[in-house]
Amino acid sequence: MTPQVQQAEEGGLGELGRDMFGLEGPGADEPARPSIRLEGVKARVDRIHVEGLGRTRDDVVRLTVDELFDATDFEDVIVRTHKVRNKLESMGCFRDIGVLIDVSSGPGATPEGLEVTFSVSEMSRIVGGVNTTVSENEGNLVLGARLPNVLGRGERLQAEYSMGYRSSSNFSVTAAKPYPYRPLAPVLSASVFQQSHEYPWSGYRLLDRGLLLDLSFNTSPATKHSVQWEGLVRDTAVLSKTTSFKVRESSVGNNIYDKGPVMKSGIRHVVAVDHRDDPIFPSRGTFVQFTSEVAGLGGGVAYLKNELAAQLNHTVVPDVVVSGGAALGVLHDVHGAPLADRLFLGGPTTLRGFAQRGVGPHADKQATGGAVSTRSLPASAHCLGAEIAMTSDFSITQTSLSGNLP
Repeated sequence: MTPQVQQAEEGGLGELGRDMFGLEGPGADEPARPSIRLEGVKARVDRIHVEGLGRTRDDVVRLTVDELFDATDFEDVIVRTHKVRNKLESMGCFRDIGVLIDVSSGPGATPEGLEVTFSVSEMSRIVGGVNTTVSENEGNLVLGARLPNVLGRGERLQAEYSMGYRSSSNFSVTAAKPYPYRPLAPVLSASVFQQSHEYPWSGYRLLDRGLLLDLSFNTSPATKHSVQWEGLVRDTAVLSKTTSFKVRESSVGNNIYDKGPVMKSGIRHVVAVDHRDDPIFPSRGTFVQFTSEVAGLGGGVAYLKNELAAQLNHTVVPDVVVSGGAALGVLHDVHGAPLADRLFLGGPTTLRGFAQRGVGPHADKQATGGAVSTRSLPASAHCLGAEIAMTSDFSITQTSLSGNLP
């Protein structure tokens, strides 16, 4: 090992290396080590080894790691190695990926040459799991099975079934194909699904059967786009004889109009910019997501719906984090926008302290939804693992700005 590379590995990683690989800096009792600028250390990659490949094809791995040969200095090697490792992880083929960077040796080695070795452990041919989720104030049991790396180039097939403890049930089969070596790292997927839910707060039952095509890609490390086409057949039925007349007008199927199921076809674009340090329990950073949907490309439903959600997290003092957010939704009904696509407020996931769908237009004590919804998400303070929610300042805002457009 050359003295320059040895010095860089021992003390020259600085903040970049510690942040990237999770290394701790020198302790208070340790003497400070000299550091150098890694971009000043000339280096190039002579060879790349990938150990542990079985079902995965060589061509897709070669296309993914080729960019390492373009590195011009030691810092560039580290950065590109980190990117390549993330690309290999995004393929969904490997359970574990280890990286080793060493000086080059043997025939064809150059004075500044390095060898990068990726040690991978492929996933099993079939992976299954059981977990629970909470949605619409209802707990769900989720059973899933996945076939990773079906054809050796990252293709995966996944089936999932969920059943709620009240009445909901969902089933979906998804096939996906990632392209980590292409610009923007796109992922193509197609899903066939069936979703069944009951909404006693609005007095109707919903059954959707359809197809979802999705193209996801990243324009930056923090920005993710998803372009979707969804086509489905929707059957909406009333829950009981006491369902309000306005809900019956918006329902189809087993109601007084007997219109039968209706078809919906639309395009949806979702863009999310996430600068949080953690997606579950963030301590700093912002998150913004904008969703735009156009329905009416065939079928009996046509509308334009836009939704915006934002979140801000700030660490006041160590172990104390203040979080807050806001959301806005607008629906423009062209013709036939069903009740299920309207905007609702109320419940633990939107407005604490109110019943599920308890805020906004109602008919005979049943929520009928609105065409515009503005809310400030509850501010919360996280302190040593505890959460304190503060909602009193936001309830009036949410209530006063929920309703129908003229």
